[in-house]
Amino acid sequence: MRTHNNAIVRQMKQALIILCLTLIPSFIWAKTLKGRTVKIADGDTVTIVDDSGYIHRIRLAGIDAPEKDQPYGDVSKENLIGLVSGKTVIIEYEKRDKYKRIVGKVLVDPPGDVFCMTLDCVKKVDVGLEQIKAGLAWHYEYYQMEQSEEDRRLYSEAEQEARIKKMGLW
Repeated sequence: MRTHNNAIVRQMKQALIILCLTLIPSFIWAKTLKGRTVKIADGDTVTIVDDSGYIHRIRLAGIDAPEKDQPYGDVSKENLIGLVSGKTVIIEYEKRDKYKRIVGKVLVDPPGDVFCMTLDCVKKVDVGLEQIKAGLAWHYEYYQMEQSEEDRRLYSEAEQEARIKKMGLW
């Protein structure tokens, strides 16, 4: 009887662990990468070099920007250059796309903050969100379920605000 009860308790514990792991949002398991931006391809793709010298192509998660040959493509790219060119960025990511690029949230120190140049900033700037706020990228709603609830809300509100103000693409 005691052996039977122990087996049941063990199975219940295993089931509970599996249930907990499936209920935890996937963004909690995100990986991070840090590197210096060395190239900006367009308004939603950058290349970084990490501390080990490895090159990584990054597709900004949650946004879609115009291509080079589309209206505002050059403006979107120039804005992204201003945000990240030559700067150290942190990438929070979970996946790669079909082109083997890392798809991630790109974070950078706020511009002109001397304190951030000497210490790690507590508050980083979300580069994708800044692109949307400037009206130079769309919130990529097709993949919004891959974002945290807060990011979905912020990106959506930023796009609505850019539309209302008729900024960039709007």
